[in-house]
Amino acid sequence: MTDPEVRIVVADDHPLYRRGLAALLGAQPGWAVVAEESDGLGAVGAVRTHEPDVVVMDLRMPGLDGIEATRRIAAADPHVAVLVLTMFEDDSSVFSAMRAGARGYLLKGADHTEIVRAVGAVADGEAIFGAAVAARILEFFAAGRPRQAEVVFPQLTAREHEVLDLIAAGRSNAELAAALVLSPKTIRNHVSNVFAKLRVADRAQAIVLARDAGLGR
Repeated sequence: MTDPEVRIVVADDHPLYRRGLAALLGAQPGWAVVAEESDGLGAVGAVRTHEPDVVVMDLRMPGLDGIEATRRIAAADPHVAVLVLTMFEDDSSVFSAMRAGARGYLLKGADHTEIVRAVGAVADGEAIFGAAVAARILEFFAAGRPRQAEVVFPQLTAREHEVLDLIAAGRSNAELAAALVLSPKTIRNHVSNVFAKLRVADRAQAIVLARDAGLGR
């Protein structure tokens, strides 16, 4: 039996979607889904174990999110192509994924043909983006915004970018919790993570960095 031409890992925390996607990709001639994972840490481990050609990666997953998982995979195994497949099309998510090393970015509204074509493209070394995402990228550069948070602070997750933007606007933790519809404990954890990743000691230092990057306005 010959080895598959394209080995794929699928990482998504929604079991039904993950299984359906794995079935779709595994049915393509010469392709094999070698692992299905429900979080970013599992995806990183599966890359080490199975040495795939492509990882199809969701962004919002429990534990290690897709951005950080992509960053770790790209750093350890640059030959592995990460294709983000998510429901989030905000600038923060798109540019954070690109900075982390993703070679493609599709929205979950894409049809089966587009998903298969994208996986094949990144497996061949191409970069590919869905139409909606490509439009956002063009809009971003046309607007001339080189110091957006996703460019200046690529180490932050999309949620942490939102938290930092509100901190820069002078919002309290209670106001952050109300704005983002999160519990006070979750907000405290996000704020602590932001401070740690930015290597700042307190809120004042974080505000200075964030406002210098154009946030909070």
